[in-house]
Amino acid sequence: MSFPIDRMMASLRRTGLSRFFERFAEQFADEHLKDLVVDAAGSGRVIEVNDRRLVNFASDSFLGLDQDLRVQNAVAQGARDWGTHNGASRAFSSVRANIVAEQKLAAWLGTEATLIYPSVTLANLGAIPGLVGKQDVVVFDEFAHNSMQEGIKIARSNGTSSTRFRHNDACDLERVLRNARPYRFALIAVDGVYSMGGDLPPLADLASVARENDAVLYVDDAHGTGVLGECGRGTVLDALGSYENLLIVGSLSKAFSCAGAFIGCPAAMCHQLKIRSNSYVFGGPVPPPYLEAVCTVVDILMSDEYLCLRAALDRNLQRLIAGTAEIGLTVIGGQTPIVSVLIGDDGDTLRAGRFLFDHGFYVQSVLFPAVPYRAGVLRIQVNANHTIDQIDGLLEVLCALSRQFHLPVTMDAHRVAA
Repeated sequence: MSFPIDRMMASLRRTGLSRFFERFAEQFADEHLKDLVVDAAGSGRVIEVNDRRLVNFASDSFLGLDQDLRVQNAVAQGARDWGTHNGASRAFSSVRANIVAEQKLAAWLGTEATLIYPSVTLANLGAIPGLVGKQDVVVFDEFAHNSMQEGIKIARSNGTSSTRFRHNDACDLERVLRNARPYRFALIAVDGVYSMGGDLPPLADLASVARENDAVLYVDDAHGTGVLGECGRGTVLDALGSYENLLIVGSLSKAFSCAGAFIGCPAAMCHQLKIRSNSYVFGGPVPPPYLEAVCTVVDILMSDEYLCLRAALDRNLQRLIAGTAEIGLTVIGGQTPIVSVLIGDDGDTLRAGRFLFDHGFYVQSVLFPAVPYRAGVLRIQVNANHTIDQIDGLLEVLCALSRQFHLPVTMDAHRVAA
């Protein structure tokens, strides 16, 4: 007997996206390495997958704080103090740990207020539609992160106009805004760090265009949080000197190694987000144990110890970049701990990832649509607690890879986007 859900599944499998991925899964069954199950995570950056020990270069816990005993103990103490769940939407109530965490984040970041969300994706899905109305327009970088683009789709379904501008091009932004008139306000959505290419936006130029065109800057700095700027505050303050006329989104996973996200903004705007952001009002909040861990991480970032963590991270990153240059690989990024090695052909990208896997190193093979078609990359994520031997071991295998694969030697890095 056939049910409607069976016909629905059959219909979904006939769509272009499903056929594309199923074809790859069949064609590269041994090389696909997607949907992996990690059976164990040991000290350092060693993981076990199917009884195979691997050095993990796919973790975005950039500072290694996921293995810091103080952070782990804060989670455990938070569970003892608050239990494992907030118990209600924050529209009704918040545990005190949530308020303290938001206050500490604001003091560290240098904004009037912060508002914690369950994830960066839910922050963007809730905040962007909540900030604009039918008289407004959202303008976004063509390589803006998927979660912002999904939030913009919701805003568009609510009647807000939207359009894109060329990647990191302030002049094109100005042209697009001029053509979008008349509008009440514009929201300009950009990344603080573009996660595949690792490039940074010209924030000063974008902020100037925003001020002159009745626009507010919205910066998703998830990949800059904790690893760029003084005390890990990200890209905005270093570039602009203040948070005037903008909202900043930061990640509490990644370098924070906790859970959730935050939006930094004026206190009055924070109040509006509590009212107008559906993912805040109707979503489940960050579990209280992780809020205690967030407070612990803020203390670490504000201490002299952060300089040591950053030094270890920067040392590892520079060693990897120098080694890949010596091998002759085409590397995209290098300003942040995300380093993409260009492979090109999708099949070759999967085979290259499998080659590293078979030699004891796990990196992410990233294909279309996360990057342009036939511009596949090996995405290497460097952590502060990688050892020199692990970095050098990866470089040795990358050197062997370069001898077995015909790899590109030049590439316009700006064509690789999140």
